[in-house]
Amino acid sequence: MTSPLFKLSALYIATAAIFSVNAFAFEDEKEIEKIQVLGNKHSNYLAVESETATKLGISIKETPQTVRVVTRALMDDFSLDDVNQVLETTPGVSVEKIETDRTYYKARGFDILNFQVDGLGLPQDQGALQGTLDTAIYQRIEVAMGANGIMTGAGNPSATVNFIRKRPTTDFRADVSFTTGSWSNKRLEGDVSGSITDNISARTVVVKQKRDSYLDRYAVDRDVFYGIAEFSLTDSTTLTTSLTYQSNDADSPLWGALALFDSKGNPTNYDVSTSTAADWAYWNNTSEQAFVELEQLIGSNWSVVARYAHTQNEQDSNLFYVYGTPDAETGEGLKGWASDYQLRDRINLFDIYARGSFELFGQEHQVAFGASEADMFYRDRSLYDNTSGNGYPKVPNLNGWKGNAPIPVLKDITPGSEGSDVNSEQSSQYISARFSLTEDLKFLTGLRHTKWETEGLSYGNNKGRKESDTTSHFGLVYSLNDKVNLYTSHTETFAPQSENDLTGRQLAPIEGDTQELGIKAELFDAKLMLNVALFQAEQSNIAVADVANSTPNNTVHKAAPGIESKGYEIELSGDLGYGFSANLGYTNTDIDVSDTINAGNVEAQLVKNYTPKQVFKLAVKHDVATVKGLSFGMNMRWQDDISRIQNQQPLIVTKQGAYAVVNFMASYDINEQVNITFNANNVFDKKYLNSLYWAQGYYGAPRNFAVTLNWSL
Repeated sequence: MTSPLFKLSALYIATAAIFSVNAFAFEDEKEIEKIQVLGNKHSNYLAVESETATKLGISIKETPQTVRVVTRALMDDFSLDDVNQVLETTPGVSVEKIETDRTYYKARGFDILNFQVDGLGLPQDQGALQGTLDTAIYQRIEVAMGANGIMTGAGNPSATVNFIRKRPTTDFRADVSFTTGSWSNKRLEGDVSGSITDNISARTVVVKQKRDSYLDRYAVDRDVFYGIAEFSLTDSTTLTTSLTYQSNDADSPLWGALALFDSKGNPTNYDVSTSTAADWAYWNNTSEQAFVELEQLIGSNWSVVARYAHTQNEQDSNLFYVYGTPDAETGEGLKGWASDYQLRDRINLFDIYARGSFELFGQEHQVAFGASEADMFYRDRSLYDNTSGNGYPKVPNLNGWKGNAPIPVLKDITPGSEGSDVNSEQSSQYISARFSLTEDLKFLTGLRHTKWETEGLSYGNNKGRKESDTTSHFGLVYSLNDKVNLYTSHTETFAPQSENDLTGRQLAPIEGDTQELGIKAELFDAKLMLNVALFQAEQSNIAVADVANSTPNNTVHKAAPGIESKGYEIELSGDLGYGFSANLGYTNTDIDVSDTINAGNVEAQLVKNYTPKQVFKLAVKHDVATVKGLSFGMNMRWQDDISRIQNQQPLIVTKQGAYAVVNFMASYDINEQVNITFNANNVFDKKYLNSLYWAQGYYGAPRNFAVTLNWSL
């Protein structure tokens, strides 16, 4: 069977042709220095620059918005090999693992819909990650909290996640690591970078991983390839091109999860390893990305950047969903539901912008302006077995079940109604500027106009919609001194919706905004960064069912005031001194849902209960002064109790009490080239539900271990 790696489109083949002259890169070498290095290569938990909130090239301290960064050093220390692990470590972000291969992310009470690669926004209207995104290709992962309509257009007032990829180095470097761990985990990773000629530098990252799981029957086979090349065409012109391929093939994945209450309304208590997946089920995800960037410097203060990105994702799966309420005595009463699901989605995105600085009234000011065009489509298909009798079998007590469900005959018996064919276009124009009102007072402002058009059907429902909206941001930053900045900001975003009101008119977009007030301080000679923020985020104009004017055959909608969250966040990152590096954060969020939403939108009213009010996260590492090359650390997260109302009459509530997951690490440099790292995760073997985002759920991983041998040249 031919590997999917070789099933590339003409675009990928053309990109690979560029690689034939030894090319792999993305952004210029000077960008690498934007992360301040503290001590040795493993001590860098502090980042000082970010491109997630603006295109102005200003520091995190000068940005009037909370920006979190998980650096490469932190990822390496605690073996954070996938995005879920990274975002679980990121203060202010909730990772909602609803299934083994589908995950949602939340911040400040709202789903995260905005994702970027190297600051280039990838438009989408749902935030679920399908499969697992490997982190080997990323130098750091940034999260800008709050609404971010300037950089990404449509979205929620939650956060924007920006994946900053590794870039070539001028000096030759090679890193190889091998990991072995619990549940037959085997991972091999290679990273090679350097100059090919005086004008060409390149980098390649490859990963091969195979592992079983604590969940019965679940196993994953993962492949990653990343190539990036940078061409210095002239002293002022740089061409960058790259190709990324990731595949995640899962055997016996969860589709849905465990029933959380029995026939008497009591909570179920399955073994942590219990799975509802059939032994024949699989879920294969493949992602391919090609990027091309051309940067032209104009004088000493200006540059123009044009970028093109092509992203394509494919899914092939045979899945088994278990539903129903188990009998309190026998554990029986569940049924299965088999499906064949296929998906292909694609994004073509072109973005061009100019940025630079100018002097006016004796002060220097920055401005960036540009435009982007995106063309998107997705096509999917769901097949079921409604003929053989194997499509909806009875499922015995899950305790002891081996996944031996009958094999269904999956086919389309109603052509055209069991899938989607949807096309979308997004066009945006934007401008952002920072004006120096005085030496100490900076004013940031910007506008983005976005036009979004969608047409097509999804499972018989018309997804057609046309929207346009203008979002803005405003911010003030006041420098008390060289070390401390005070700031305030107002940011906006919007989300298109396709529901119609009583008159048949499409409802206006959902409106979202964030107000933030905070302080950022550099401590201990700028080795440590403190960020304290007060925030208020609101989303309004949300579609809810207009029950009074709906009929059994026609549901109409009306706009509701929406959801409001407010709270405060504290983050401290960098070098604590005495050999300690840390990244810690505390978030306190209070969510309020309007009465109209409570009456007409079941999922919205549940947000308050399944979102933890308090979350504390800490990653800390200590370099032992008395033993050269030895370090140890702890990565932990604690969250408040959460719940989900499962039924009103009689009242059934699923609860997950407050809990902490604690991970330890120890690392030793055998010599300058060889390092060994030991990781122990969930060391206190805490049993907990991953999420109450959905009515079902499954348990987090129990205690597990991994050992990684690293070789560097």
